[in-house]
Amino acid sequence: MAYSSAMSIHGVIAASEPHTALAGARVLRRGGNAVDAIVAAKFAATVTELPLTSLGGGGACVWGDADNGYEILDFFAAAPGVGLSAQPALAFVPVTVDFGQTTQIFHIGKGAAAVPGELVGLLALHRRAGRLPLRDIVAPAAAWARDGFAVSPQIAMITALIAPIARCSPSVEALFLAGGRLPQAGERLANPDLGDFLHSLGEGDPDAQVASYWASLVEHFGPLDGGLITPADVATYAPVVREPLRIPFGAYTVLTNPPPSAGGGLIGAGLRIAQGLGLGGEEFLSSEHQLAVAALLATVSEIRQAGYDQRLREDPASIGELVAGDGMPPWVALARSLRDENPLGATTHISVIDSEGMAAAMTSSNGEGCGHALPGLGIHVNNFLGEDDINPAGFHLLAPGSWMSTMMSPTIVLAGDRPCFALGSGGSNRIRSAILQALVNLLVYRRPLDEAVNAARLHVEGGKLWFESLGLGVGAAAAVQTAWPGATRFAAQSLFFGGVNCVASVDGRLFGAGDQRRGGVVVVAEA
Repeated sequence: MAYSSAMSIHGVIAASEPHTALAGARVLRRGGNAVDAIVAAKFAATVTELPLTSLGGGGACVWGDADNGYEILDFFAAAPGVGLSAQPALAFVPVTVDFGQTTQIFHIGKGAAAVPGELVGLLALHRRAGRLPLRDIVAPAAAWARDGFAVSPQIAMITALIAPIARCSPSVEALFLAGGRLPQAGERLANPDLGDFLHSLGEGDPDAQVASYWASLVEHFGPLDGGLITPADVATYAPVVREPLRIPFGAYTVLTNPPPSAGGGLIGAGLRIAQGLGLGGEEFLSSEHQLAVAALLATVSEIRQAGYDQRLREDPASIGELVAGDGMPPWVALARSLRDENPLGATTHISVIDSEGMAAAMTSSNGEGCGHALPGLGIHVNNFLGEDDINPAGFHLLAPGSWMSTMMSPTIVLAGDRPCFALGSGGSNRIRSAILQALVNLLVYRRPLDEAVNAARLHVEGGKLWFESLGLGVGAAAAVQTAWPGATRFAAQSLFFGGVNCVASVDGRLFGAGDQRRGGVVVVAEA
């Protein structure tokens, strides 16, 4: 954890990779605000966190301050195929990612690519709330792409996990493989094509660069090449500004991603269940604490299993029943019953708070990537149509042009109207569990920030439980495995459980904590 007096710094940033954090800190030192910093950091991440995010992906950002309020910019993906009379033959194949003690199946190929929003989303956010010139924002990313960067241990490990995807096509091999092999920590990778594109984006006409990007996407990911992306898809895509989902929680207000995001509502429901259970009296990391949290997470999983995604799509206003209305008591009762009976996601997150009181939290993803890149641009395109978690009803069933749902839940916690925490996580369907536990650790159990972020974590999905046992109290791991006989135990921290990166503004101090599961880094931008 890094911290300092707010009087001596420009801001603080937490990210999952050193270059990403340094890019944001550089912009803060040059007088940029939190939005400038988070956009610069995310452009850098598309270079240096290449297994996790790219300009061919999508995401969401919540940002704002006490004076001007708070907004969400949703630049996640849209389902492609607008204007097609019939679905073409698709390039769409399964691939297994092995996390060591568990595996997850994804689908790749050009038929897995949705309409991406990350490039236009970052530009729209900068235009909306940034104040430094775009050339200053993209400069760090462009330089590292052109000249190369040192691969972090975490990125080397994740690249090895997705090796079948990294080797899927020559266009993607050129991005990931140095000298024909997977990169090792400390080795240098470069992406000159992406560097040139980013340089032109900052120095030239951004609209012209975006047009060339869209044209390449249509040319290489359309029906004739096994994909679904059409000219009508890219012509109609635009990021959406939304009101954050507001969740009252004691003395705090939690702002997070609203519908059509799936994650924000589940986190809100989890916070209400935590209140209903009266959590907080158990000794942290004890048997009682772990079983109570397992019951909480199991109930959130039950909510999702009970048709939550479909209901959210058909009636977004129904989210009020979960986070603020009268629909929670049955879920609280279920959680109490569960407690009594004891029955990779490739995503990355950045959080920033600046010295002027603006906060920003952004989560983005490329899925695992579809295994194909845009020729001449060095941009690996997403595989969002091939992820079970954002296609719970099945693949290729969404109406063309419809907004895809996501578990991404960038979050700001307010004390009064001022931000005290900004956080979020990567981790596919584990995102909701990671953020919910971090929030409960902070706001209910009052744990120090670094412990709240890095303490042992659990996840429940469809009646199955996974948990970390490192640091648990005496007998806690045995109690969990007795209550959940099929539980999967991780003896050490695992990136399977996400990667929460959090910054804080408390009592005049700006500080942060990075999740060590995914190489979390905190940089204080000192004057």
